[in-house]
Amino acid sequence: MERTGTTEEAETAETTENGGRNAEGQHARTGASTNRAMNTFSPADEEKRRGVRRMKLTATGLLLFVAVVYVLAEWASHQGAGPWAGYVAAAAEAGMVGALADWFAVTALFRHPLGLRIPHTAIIPTKKDQLGVSLGEFVGENFLSEDVVRQRLRAVGIGSRLGAWLAVPEHADRVTAELSAALRGALTVLRDSDVQAVVGEAITRRADAQEIAPGMGKLLERIVTDGGHKRAVDVIVTRAHDWLVLHSDTVMDAVHGGAPGWTPKFVDRKVGERVYKELLRFVTEMRDMPSHPARGALDRFLTDFASDLQSDTDTRARVERLKSEIIGRSEVQDLIASVWTAVRSMIVSAAEDERSELRLRVRASLLSLGARMSLDPKVQGKVDGWLESAAVYVVTTYRKEITSLITDTVASWDAEHTTKKIEANIGRDLQFIRINGTVVGSLAGLLIYTVSRALGA
Repeated sequence: MERTGTTEEAETAETTENGGRNAEGQHARTGASTNRAMNTFSPADEEKRRGVRRMKLTATGLLLFVAVVYVLAEWASHQGAGPWAGYVAAAAEAGMVGALADWFAVTALFRHPLGLRIPHTAIIPTKKDQLGVSLGEFVGENFLSEDVVRQRLRAVGIGSRLGAWLAVPEHADRVTAELSAALRGALTVLRDSDVQAVVGEAITRRADAQEIAPGMGKLLERIVTDGGHKRAVDVIVTRAHDWLVLHSDTVMDAVHGGAPGWTPKFVDRKVGERVYKELLRFVTEMRDMPSHPARGALDRFLTDFASDLQSDTDTRARVERLKSEIIGRSEVQDLIASVWTAVRSMIVSAAEDERSELRLRVRASLLSLGARMSLDPKVQGKVDGWLESAAVYVVTTYRKEITSLITDTVASWDAEHTTKKIEANIGRDLQFIRINGTVVGSLAGLLIYTVSRALGA
């Protein structure tokens, strides 16, 4: 009868499951691999099932033993064997009651006893989904709470352990290599066109939003105050003097070419020589005289221009228009876009070279960080605090998703095979409940019979 009831229940569960698959579609296909895993018994599961069967035979054998003892004791009592037969019969009778009660309790967990659909029996197959929900809630409340997560992570001391691990050169090399590989992979995945567009847009937007005239004015004012521009003037006038010395014919030819056609040639030549000499004299004097009036005029011009850049509205507006025109030119945009290509190539090359400055600095930083984390309690506390906060954020934000993994997985299991697997894993220990019930029941029955006889006497 028990086997028949189980078969009917399995058929009902299978029908319900098939209906659920048809109704839920994709959800059932997602859980198909889980069902296959649950419906398969491993060699270890089969060994556990054999152990359960042996313990069932032992517990049932003990029940039959006390039943035989009870029958023999009752027969002996009716044959006038003496008072001892009553004590034995009482103990055996209570042992049978205890054994049957515990058999019912253990069997009711997994199936309907004797196939009878008694309420609150076959708890695991009928309440499987509710048990999964309860298990998920239990895990969420007792394992995924903020206090528990913080206490467990604080007890582990991840900061000091991680620091000691990173302080080992071999480990730092390994982390450096992994970080380099991850960096190369990320740069490979990114499309150059997308990144170039983002970089170009970011630089352009930042340049448009930032007014540059006041900053340029302050910088120019500081340069003029410190005399930094004088070195630039020295270089310019020196190079101009040298150029004029080497290209005198070019200057005079330029003057000749600009003269009117009706002037005599010797006049043009004289004018050209005069212009060249005056220009050379002027440049030579500027080179050799730090106090030359032209230098002073240039200082005053730069000072006034620096002031206008900071305070004159028209000058600032002209600078902004010039900035927009320069940024908007296609050549400048192409230059901005090409920055990413150059940077990416440089980073990839550095990441691939084990002796590159990038990898050497990363390795040195990791070793230094590991040494500090392993020795400095403050650093350990900061690292532990970051990790705790990150873990708490994950478990508190995604607690429902984490617990739903338990509930959904349990809900996707086949009821019959789930029951068999659970019974295979805990059924052997549950059979000891039947054995203990037989022994304890016998002792309790013997005690009760003895007390009642003593009081009756």
